[in-house]
Amino acid sequence: MTEVRTIFLSDVHLGMRSCQADRLLEFLRCYSAHQLFLVGDIIDFEALEQSIYWTQAHNTVVQKILRRARHGERITLIPGNHDKVLREYIDATFGDIRIARECVHTAADGKRYLLVHGDEFDPVSRCSRFIAGAGHVAYTMLLRLNRQLAWWRHRFGAGGYWSLSSYVKQRIRRAADYIRDFEAAVVRAARTRGFDGVICGHIHVAAIREVDNLIYVNCGDWVDSCTAVVEHLDGRFELVRWGSRPAVAAARCVEVGVAAG
Repeated sequence: MTEVRTIFLSDVHLGMRSCQADRLLEFLRCYSAHQLFLVGDIIDFEALEQSIYWTQAHNTVVQKILRRARHGERITLIPGNHDKVLREYIDATFGDIRIARECVHTAADGKRYLLVHGDEFDPVSRCSRFIAGAGHVAYTMLLRLNRQLAWWRHRFGAGGYWSLSSYVKQRIRRAADYIRDFEAAVVRAARTRGFDGVICGHIHVAAIREVDNLIYVNCGDWVDSCTAVVEHLDGRFELVRWGSRPAVAAARCVEVGVAAG
């Protein structure tokens, strides 16, 4: 098991059919941390309102996070737009998990990061519920098609995981412009408040890079790319892409004695 200082997860979307809870469990079994930040959209209450979908793996993710909190790991949940009902409980603590509207994280190297989910910097989410809903439907359709393509690719030995939705985001100019505008807005807000960087989620595009001399970190998601961000003990940040070869990584963890549960 790899010990890190901090784990950052966002956009797990438990309760959504496309949630890859099994892969998230593999990741959590391989990483221990001093603290864990859940950066929004962990449980998709909007999806659950439309149809109840809750597998044993979804349940195990919740149980594992609660167990880590009981064992002393500091866990903070920042609600997103899909679990915004939890914003009614800001500053409350449930099962040793603190609920916060936003957080300030000081890394091991002394740099200060603003932690927000990010939907407040998305003009579509803020101003047009209809457009946001239409976009969610289109994204869900892409994910369903992606699952079918993944099955065919696996059957015919076409190689590792390939994401149709990520391809579309990169190739369609309007989607690329939306991502850049979102990043610029988040970075601008962090700079105005005197932070060295910002850590967010929301747009399902994982990244660690410098934007206008400020460190921009996006945790990605666990419905498509299966990504997380970890801070190592020396303060170094790493983007972990678990979706690429999860079975190999999980097997490596078992080899060094990680329990299966």
